[in-house]
Amino acid sequence: MKFVILMHTHRPFASHLLTGLFAAVLFVALPASSAVPPTLSALMQQKADPWVVKKLADGSTSEFLVVLPEQADLSGAAQFTDKTARGQWVFETLRDNAKRSQASLLTWLAARGVEHRPFWVANMVLVRADAAVANELAKRVDVARLAANPNVRMPSPPQEEREARAKSTEATDATTAIEAGVTKIRAPEMWTAGFTGQGIVIAGADTGYDWTHPAIQGKYRGWNGVSANHNYHWHDAIDAVGFPGGGGVCGLSSLVPCDDGDHGTHTMGTMVGASGVNEIGVAPGAKWIGCRNMDQGNGTPATYTECFQWFIAPTMLNGTNPDPSKAPHVINNSWGCPPSEGCTDVNVLRTVVESVRAAGIVVVVSAGNAGSACSTVNDPAAIYEASFSVGATISASDNLASFSSRGPVTVDGSNRMKPNISAPGVNVRSSLPGGVYGSKNGTSMAGPHVAGGVALLMSAYPALVGQPGLVQTRLERSAVQRTATVNCGGTGTAAPNNEFGWGRLDVKAAYDAPFATLDVDNNGVSEASKDGVLIVRYLLGMRGSALTSGVIGAGARRSSTVAIETYLGTLLL
Repeated sequence: MKFVILMHTHRPFASHLLTGLFAAVLFVALPASSAVPPTLSALMQQKADPWVVKKLADGSTSEFLVVLPEQADLSGAAQFTDKTARGQWVFETLRDNAKRSQASLLTWLAARGVEHRPFWVANMVLVRADAAVANELAKRVDVARLAANPNVRMPSPPQEEREARAKSTEATDATTAIEAGVTKIRAPEMWTAGFTGQGIVIAGADTGYDWTHPAIQGKYRGWNGVSANHNYHWHDAIDAVGFPGGGGVCGLSSLVPCDDGDHGTHTMGTMVGASGVNEIGVAPGAKWIGCRNMDQGNGTPATYTECFQWFIAPTMLNGTNPDPSKAPHVINNSWGCPPSEGCTDVNVLRTVVESVRAAGIVVVVSAGNAGSACSTVNDPAAIYEASFSVGATISASDNLASFSSRGPVTVDGSNRMKPNISAPGVNVRSSLPGGVYGSKNGTSMAGPHVAGGVALLMSAYPALVGQPGLVQTRLERSAVQRTATVNCGGTGTAAPNNEFGWGRLDVKAAYDAPFATLDVDNNGVSEASKDGVLIVRYLLGMRGSALTSGVIGAGARRSSTVAIETYLGTLLL
């Protein structure tokens, strides 16, 4: 569901059947269920999400995700400095692991005529089946759990959002000034320095995009100024399998970018939009690609997964020839999957997000609009460590918006600090379908500022491409520090805190901050093969022997792991 002062969404699986991206889906009619309520085995209830148990208890069929126990080991991705090589390795590792470990299960499903679709971004299979099949699946040693795949409608915008939209929908030539949020994060100063996001590709997963809007058409990677080619640049996860009769104005399995609401077009405008008189975007020199993961505001873990998988290795429109070299550098996700509305398995997308980040892609996620209480960042994917989660501020005051969700994350027991950073999210003016403009409020509007900021920073420092941990840390540590008004989580009100994260985004400060030419091991010389490796490992969270193994030489005068951890901790604060 979108985070436009509203919130989250989900949906069942879409299928544009898909050689390369997905294996074939078998559509075989299942026998009608008995009028007698089925017996749900104790093992099935132990392995299944409560939502799955409830859906199958009346004898009907339902979609759910069969998660296998063997997930791919992607730890080797950290060794790559080239994004394309890193993405290719991650893609092949994920695909090969899924192909090998799913073989027996897929054969079993096919033999029984069970509708299914395999994924590789996480080792799981979307299944439509009844309780009898679920009972049998639960007996299999290659089935770890049966996860929920609910189809949830996003709530209507609140009154203040509807009023803002009614007042601010304008003609294309109504405004000539740079938008306040764009100025607040100092993006125009980056443009003056020569960095507009050139060479960087931003992806969006949302309600879709009105690609012909004058503010974003010229930025679409599939447009050459004369004609469009949507292969590798657009994917629609909304199809007749998951959404029979749905699709809104876009229909189903749209072969051209289309927005069946207005949310996606608005977020993309904030990331890249510019039309000469409407300077609404943070990174107008970047290109964009897109995936529709919601049907008129409805999504599911499966549709979210489908778009994430496609971003790792974009394909032709028919799903063939996946190509990791065409993957984006950063993905904006202005949506959430709330447990309160059916996504009771809060970890259902965790492996998916971790796989995308392992491929060298920054995953920006809106924190949610459930504030102002503490521990209201409680929805996938904002809760995950691998997500760069964003709260919303008011541009004029730099205060946190009352609706912006706060940390810490308690829904998964982690007590993790969230959001990571904050950005303008109140009265944000951007593009709307049909060539017009309008204002929205929400962390949905804040996230695109950060995604655009990522593009600006990467265009200035190409060495950061494919290194999401380094990008995130640099933006966090250079943010304008803001003091929390409430001590959420008992960790203090100074930055970083559970209201603003590290602070409000300042992309020019991130650009200006010096890169250390460092002699971490104090051997008298700064060496990328030693000092650089230590810095990267530390930023990736490695500690102890994992931090120092193989890089501390005989000449090092700072050699103990404790000394190096202490030094790097001070240096990189």
